[in-house]
Amino acid sequence: MTDREFENFYRERLEERIIFCLAERKNISSEKAMDIYYTSKLSDRIYTGEYGIQYLDYSVLTDILVQEIGG
Repeated sequence: MTDREFENFYRERLEERIIFCLAERKNISSEKAMDIYYTSKLSDRIYTGEYGIQYLDYSVLTDILVQEIGG
């Protein structure tokens, strides 16, 4: 597995965990959580690796996302 493949694999698993955590916390469907995540600024920052944000724990990233969407 190349470094790039590993990074993509890691990011996909991270996004999965964030989406399911958000769905559980907000008591919404996985589909709704997915929509919220993929239209968020956090999603863009994780994709670009801004400040290494993708290496934070998924629960911390979910907290950031919840704040971003207003609670």
